[in-house]
Amino acid sequence: MTAPQRSSAVFSNEDFQLLKEAVRFWIQNHEESEETSKYANLYHRLGRAAGTP
Repeated sequence: MTAPQRSSAVFSNEDFQLLKEAVRFWIQNHEESEETSKYANLYHRLGRAAGTP
């Protein structure tokens, strides 16, 4: 029986930075709403996933 292979990463650190920048742009260009709050949470999760504040 062979050992399971390690899966490769789907996103690079650069991808997380680009996604985070796009989400930040969306937040800055929309009025405060429940949807904006969800995007703000996503922004912070992307930062944690990439290891950046």
